[in-house]
Amino acid sequence: MRKIEPDENHPGAVQTYHREVVFEDLDLAELDGKGLHTYHSLVGYVQQDPYGALPPFMNVRKILEEPLIVNGVKSKEERDQRIRKSMEEVKLTPVEDFLEKFPHMLSGGQQQRVVIARAMIMGPKFLVADEPVSMLDASVRVEILKLLRGLQETHNLSVIYITHDLSTVSYFSERIFVMYAGNLVEKANVRQVLDHPLHPYTMALLTGTSEPDARNAETFKELPPGEPPSLVNPPTGCRFHPRCSKAIQVYVRSRNLRISSLSRDILWLAGYTNNERMRPWQFILLGLYYQ
Repeated sequence: MRKIEPDENHPGAVQTYHREVVFEDLDLAELDGKGLHTYHSLVGYVQQDPYGALPPFMNVRKILEEPLIVNGVKSKEERDQRIRKSMEEVKLTPVEDFLEKFPHMLSGGQQQRVVIARAMIMGPKFLVADEPVSMLDASVRVEILKLLRGLQETHNLSVIYITHDLSTVSYFSERIFVMYAGNLVEKANVRQVLDHPLHPYTMALLTGTSEPDARNAETFKELPPGEPPSLVNPPTGCRFHPRCSKAIQVYVRSRNLRISSLSRDILWLAGYTNNERMRPWQFILLGLYYQ
């Protein structure tokens, strides 16, 4: 895989860097043809918008049958069995009531169940769920989260759950990776991030999480101002610093300048090394502005 980043020395230009992405001992950058086909059958994808993810001209039977046909399941009887099994797993029952329906005839929750059934029908080992409940009514969000959790446990699935709502990640996750503007800013196990966040962006995400507490109507939550930066010309150092109340201006010549101690107030001049969870005195100073 190639990571594309702006070239600081030549505005408007980009640099590419080779990075390995390994799945089941396979380097995805080296796959082509049959290898990619096999990889695609091992990965399921649950989209954010179920209505947009489902072809309006296909009924549920055709939607679920298509990946089976593409992946060479020639027996119509086997395809029918797998379609019914997937629909039962996602609680679209009685199956006969849904097979001939088109997406516009289903509720939002039912549409998302069809999307999940399609993602699971090839028996994947790995599931990518991109904001799977953000487009759904609050009344059905918990049902879909419980459904995904049940599938994760039943099939021993690895799940990447992409969300801005940290209140839902504990349903699936053992570890949380917090990203801002394309950069990783914090990673740790779930309880460490939720109970003891370190990066101001993580703190802002937690502050912005809705809680069913009547006292929220009487309090003001201070959230960071501004908008995310342009990825074509991102800020130097920590990319969150233009919006960060903890940031101070520091001029450094080296990106790898080590310092012996940092207080929590100026911690976010810093960035992570490859260690799992850094303590404040173990950070590497990146600096906000370079000479």
